[in-house]
Amino acid sequence: MAKVLEKLQSTVIASVVLVAVMVIIVAGIWHGGQGLEFDTNWWSFFFRWLHVVAGIMWIGHLYYFNFTQIPTMPKIPNELKPAVSKHIAPAALFWFRWGAMATIATGIILALLNNYFVDSVIVGVASGAPKHTAIGIGMWLGTIMWFNVWFVIWPNQQKALGLVQADDATKAKSARTAMLFSRTNTLLSLPMLYAMVSAQNIY
Repeated sequence: MAKVLEKLQSTVIASVVLVAVMVIIVAGIWHGGQGLEFDTNWWSFFFRWLHVVAGIMWIGHLYYFNFTQIPTMPKIPNELKPAVSKHIAPAALFWFRWGAMATIATGIILALLNNYFVDSVIVGVASGAPKHTAIGIGMWLGTIMWFNVWFVIWPNQQKALGLVQADDATKAKSARTAMLFSRTNTLLSLPMLYAMVSAQNIY
């Protein structure tokens, strides 16, 4: 078991295998051997599950930056800061931005599978359904957050971290811009999550 846990890749593979085993057990044994029907309901569930997994990756890294890295950086001795800026931050930003992309992609697929994409985009105006209003608000907030990640935070972080050429003044300005938009996403994250979860559990 220790050998599986020593490598992240093998750990993730083992986790996926456990999910597959659980699916087989639930479908094959606990439901009288009826098996699992890969119908629209199953695919809807599957993409909701992927949406949640991707969202955890995205928001988890957002909270890491805002609750851990940004407040801690001023306390780190200058000679140790390159370890964060050259190695940890770029790796975290990779999972951060691709977690955002996976979250929005699976969310769109999920909305299309459940036939509420258009109603949600117009925030339930046509249907008058509170569920569509809630999920629509969540989708728009999530889209704003995704846009901030890819078109504001990431380009500015590339300059701030020295991944692209920039002078010191530009680096400082870019670091502040990235921080402010990251804080904006943190601000929007709780309303976004409330809208998403309430749409599934209240309405």
